[in-house]
Amino acid sequence: MVVEETQYHSISNKENIDNAVMDYSKIGRTVKSALLKAQAESRVIVGLSAAIKVLSNAPEGSLFCLMAVPEDGDSAMHMHEVLLEAFCYENDIYVIKVDSAAKLSRILGKTDMESCCLVQKSWSGDDQHEEQLNKSENLLVDYCEAFWDSPQHPIVELPNV
Repeated sequence: MVVEETQYHSISNKENIDNAVMDYSKIGRTVKSALLKAQAESRVIVGLSAAIKVLSNAPEGSLFCLMAVPEDGDSAMHMHEVLLEAFCYENDIYVIKVDSAAKLSRILGKTDMESCCLVQKSWSGDDQHEEQLNKSENLLVDYCEAFWDSPQHPIVELPNV
């Protein structure tokens, strides 16, 4: 799927919202940056089983679910991934499909192949009701919102690590 440039609203400065053109060719680097920052803050849940466990207990704490394009083979694993994706959409968790489980695993510093991860929300101070998004996360929210109602979401090409 070819991703065309589209307009979005930057929500980082709520008092002065300007229209800008988002460069989707760089979204893979934005995903990597957001993942590394969240990982440094211990907000990344890695692996399908771990993600399902966290979501079954507290789905409201998750911001993004990154899922690698499934490879042919294990139909049971594919079924779990499809159900996880549907659960995320039902609970307003942004799903970002990435091109490679190998690249995702390398970015996360994992030696085992991981097909998905969750990025947990970051809360401002003691108030558990107000999310605090960094610049990369704001861009990813805008990216996800642009494709929320699309029947098919584009696959993000992650940079080689």
